[in-house]
Amino acid sequence: MEVSRRALIGGMAGTGGAALLGGPALAAPAGVRAGGASPPLGPVVIGKDDPRYGYLTTRGANGRFTGRPDSVRLVGSPDQVVQVVGEAMRGGGRVAVRSGGHCFENFVDDPAVRVVIDTSEMNAVYFDPRYQAFAVETGATLGEIYRTLYLGWGVTIPGGACPSVGAGGHIAGGGYGALSRSHGVVADHLYGVDIVVVDRSGNPRRVVATRDSTGPERDLWWAHTGGGGGNFGIVTRYLLRSPQARGRNPADLLPKPPRTYRYCSITWQWDDMNEADFSRLVRNFGAWHEKDAAGPSPYDGLGGGITLSHRESGQPIMVWVHLDEAVPDADRLLRRYAEAVTKDVGAAHQSGFGSQQWIDSALYQGSSWGRVEFKTKAALQRKAWTDAQIGAVHRFLTEGGGTRWGTLVSLSLFGGKINTVPSAATAMAHRDALFMALYDTAWVDAAERDPQLAMMRRLYKEMYAGTGGVPAPGPVNSGAYINYPDVDLADPEWNTSGVPWHALYYRDNYRRLQQVKAHWDPRDAFRHALAIRPSN
Repeated sequence: MEVSRRALIGGMAGTGGAALLGGPALAAPAGVRAGGASPPLGPVVIGKDDPRYGYLTTRGANGRFTGRPDSVRLVGSPDQVVQVVGEAMRGGGRVAVRSGGHCFENFVDDPAVRVVIDTSEMNAVYFDPRYQAFAVETGATLGEIYRTLYLGWGVTIPGGACPSVGAGGHIAGGGYGALSRSHGVVADHLYGVDIVVVDRSGNPRRVVATRDSTGPERDLWWAHTGGGGGNFGIVTRYLLRSPQARGRNPADLLPKPPRTYRYCSITWQWDDMNEADFSRLVRNFGAWHEKDAAGPSPYDGLGGGITLSHRESGQPIMVWVHLDEAVPDADRLLRRYAEAVTKDVGAAHQSGFGSQQWIDSALYQGSSWGRVEFKTKAALQRKAWTDAQIGAVHRFLTEGGGTRWGTLVSLSLFGGKINTVPSAATAMAHRDALFMALYDTAWVDAAERDPQLAMMRRLYKEMYAGTGGVPAPGPVNSGAYINYPDVDLADPEWNTSGVPWHALYYRDNYRRLQQVKAHWDPRDAFRHALAIRPSN
């Protein structure tokens, strides 16, 4: 889930021996896995009476939703995806695709979905010399990607903080994380997609669309640089190579992560914190980052954020940030940062400074809630919270009643390199935000669902009361991020702004996305509650 779940705490797949040594691993021949000569698994058809059905229909992280498809099809190769999609189209059944299973809404576990195509066994990560790019199969998790790219070639992608998130939807939606202020979003490094699409007659076929393509194929590539998953077809492989990369050495084709982070952790206990100190802390945090964004700064690569857990959760309030330890005076910079954030905050705090290998941080699982029910709402902000918004957050985090162990609010750092890309250059239009605000709550008892949802919706409406209950793009807000989908934004009961949901997620890029949809998915075979609508 990228950053939000990670905020609570403050074996390589498909890679051969040549890859481990940094050599030119070969592209996989048709029908053969990248890591060896063994044939791929599948396609496996799993019906409702199969003992595996329960596991595969509850892989979705959000326990609010459990699908009841007629079957789950476990696939292991692009050709199998073509086969299964063709069968589904002939049968007239609605299809959905699942990779990591971290979707916040029921895009896969929709009662209308009759066939779920599970790509989790398509998890190879390798270098493809044909395209001079790294190939990442859609079922690979971020943890598998980070480990294989780093151990094989010393490179990475600037993706999310949760290692179990799947590449499938993450990359197509943009993909941001701890390295994004230094290297942009993952989609900025997307060279191409190997995708199964369906024509007007219902016939599936594979298409490779790249940054170097022309015409409709280039538009199809562009749509996957932030247009969101489940809209245009089923991506079987992502091809990754930075646009500025030159030469043929794979180790020069994607960003190199820091060897080590220098980090700063500052925590406060709720028992020591009054409302004035809370307000001062959050105001300090926001003001510092607004000021720092004004020009070039030694903090340009700073990652992290502030996590504000509910008073009754037992978790502390935490600011956690890090810099590449190779940055000159990294420790001194972090200590100056800590002084600025804690200035005039009377509550006692604990500060910790240290170093951590980047790969350890990237693969760290953090705490896990298991498969619980949850609701997450999010907003991209160009400005820090106002005093009124800070007051609303404080009331929300200190009110009693109901389960609160999974209730938190956080601000993650956005901007930096992300904001150097023109908004129309990729489908990811949000190139002017400084913060990603997340509002989370989780519970176990289904009887708490309605009260928890009402509580979260009430807070969000209050936070964005000045713009119709949603972060409508403008001087203060930038909109919303499709990898944190929220169907409330399409509901006129909760969105009274007059700004449609698609303008919140895609801003001015939506019209072009509609044109891509109309060309490549004329039957609207791939759809969900917040899917791109065909232009016709």
